[in-house]
Amino acid sequence: MRFLGIDPGLLRTGYGCVEFTGGMPRIIEAGVLKLTARKSVAERLCELDADLGALIEELKPDRVAVEQIFVHAKHPRTAIIMGHARGVVLLAAARAQRPISEFAPATIKSAVAGNGQATKRQMQLAIAAQCGLAKPPSPADVADAIAIALTDARRSFRTQAR
Repeated sequence: MRFLGIDPGLLRTGYGCVEFTGGMPRIIEAGVLKLTARKSVAERLCELDADLGALIEELKPDRVAVEQIFVHAKHPRTAIIMGHARGVVLLAAARAQRPISEFAPATIKSAVAGNGQATKRQMQLAIAAQCGLAKPPSPADVADAIAIALTDARRSFRTQAR
């Protein structure tokens, strides 16, 4: 099965497509969708929608997973902005008729690094070790997206085993 993890953003959206065929996960593709900063929010959302639609069509994931919104008391505006990008991710996955999973940041960190408070660097190192990578994935948006895909895969397989 193929799992596509998305770390939404309005300037950079990380993505990671992971395949499980038994044993170690294999990264099919991972990267960042870069949006044009000088464009309006609405134009960037359209750009993100087109990019995600093309990505889903190309990678053909069985499932799509996205991080839930985390609201930091000192930065509530960030959560609102992220909500716009997350909405586009959900729309693109639903339009492509892919099942969607949503995970809290602490759930993802716990599933991948064994610690719900893991740092970005700890997450990158955990992903490199679990996927057999020579070096940690970078930037953090890519590592986060791969972690989201790994979390969805593990949850899906755990559910199937019951």
